[in-house]
Amino acid sequence: MPTTSKASQFFERADQLEFALCQSINRAIRFRPIKSYFRLVSWLGDGWFWYALILAIPFFTASHGQNMAILMTLTGLTCTLTYKALKHWLIRERPFISFPAISCATPPLDRYSFPSGHTMHAACFQAMLFAMLPALAWATLPFTLSVAASRVVLGLHYPSDVAAGAVIGGLMGWVSVQVFADLVA
Repeated sequence: MPTTSKASQFFERADQLEFALCQSINRAIRFRPIKSYFRLVSWLGDGWFWYALILAIPFFTASHGQNMAILMTLTGLTCTLTYKALKHWLIRERPFISFPAISCATPPLDRYSFPSGHTMHAACFQAMLFAMLPALAWATLPFTLSVAASRVVLGLHYPSDVAAGAVIGGLMGWVSVQVFADLVA
């Protein structure tokens, strides 16, 4: 008889608690403009927006822009390794897999749900921008919030996946800038 891990048991309970909220948010995709907007945001959040921003940062600040871009790239790679390891270790199915009443409005990049990698990256880069280039951070904040929302609206994540991704990513970005402050100041 297969045994279930404590993480699996925890997520099964959490899934049940979050189902109604997740389903309610997911209903927004019935409206074509909302669905189109969040699909676009999600696609840009796959990395395209952040790649362009990282490439542009040396032009925003000539003195340390290249170091900032390199630090963001390396921290982003660390985020990728972290969320992939967590997803492989914790194994939480996506909402649309566990609950057929939740519609998946765009194909997922991988199988598992916890934590949200899109949100982790967005929060990481957002925290780094607030520490290094606050004016640019305020300009990108609506995009970051839209990426986080898109994950639930599109049926790809539970709200707790997004919250965890935001906390982990934000901490990773903040710690990265603190540890390497001399390079980007």
